[in-house]
Amino acid sequence: MSGQTDDERRLAEILLVALDIDDVSAADIQPEAPLFDPDHEDSLGLDSIDALEIALAIAKEYEVHLEAEDENNKAIFHSLRSLMEYVSNQRA
Repeated sequence: MSGQTDDERRLAEILLVALDIDDVSAADIQPEAPLFDPDHEDSLGLDSIDALEIALAIAKEYEVHLEAEDENNKAIFHSLRSLMEYVSNQRA
C-alpha cells in the first residue's frame, strides 16, 4: 500500500494510461515521490513531453487546464499528490 487517497489512485491510473506505462501499477506510485527526477529511486523519470500528455489527460478527465507558462508548474507537477491537490483546488 502506498498511502494514496482514492483520488490519487484514480489520477495515477489516468497518468499510466495517458503515458502508456505498462510496467508500473497505479498503487506503486508513491504519492509524494517526484514524478520527473530520474535520479530518485521512486520517480517515474518523466520528461517535458510527458508533462504535456499529463496536462491533456487532466483537461479531458477533470476539465482542469494547466498552462505551459504557469510559473508554478514545477511545484504542481512535482508529485502525484501535488498534482492531485492542484486539480482538486481548481475544481472546488
